[in-house]
Amino acid sequence: MFTSTFTFAAGDYDDEFHALDARIAEMARAIPGYLGEESWENQATGLISNVYYWDSMEALQQLMGHPAHREAKQRQARWLKGYQVVIAEVTRSYGDGGIPHPLKDVRVD
Repeated sequence: MFTSTFTFAAGDYDDEFHALDARIAEMARAIPGYLGEESWENQATGLISNVYYWDSMEALQQLMGHPAHREAKQRQARWLKGYQVVIAEVTRSYGDGGIPHPLKDVRVD
C-alpha cells in the first residue's frame, strides 16, 4: 500500500485550473487500486496537503502517467507558488474506528 502526498502553496486559480483539477480527481478515483484521499490545510503556513491512498505502486503510476496529470505538472507554476510530492509505502495503519479514514477497513502491518 502506498500514499502520494501533494503539499503546495496556493496561487491564483482560474477556470482552466479548476477544469484540469476536476478531470484529474475524477480520473484518479476511477483507477482500480485508489483507496481514498484526505486534505489538510496548515493555517499557520497556508500550505495545503492532499494525501492519496493506493493499494499498489502500479495504481499510483497510472495516475502519474495520465496525460492530464502530466499536463498539470507542466503548468503548475501558473497556479501554484511551490509544491512538494512525497511517495511513501504504508507499513502500518490502525485506529479505533472512531473517525472516517480511507484505510479504516484495510489491515496493514
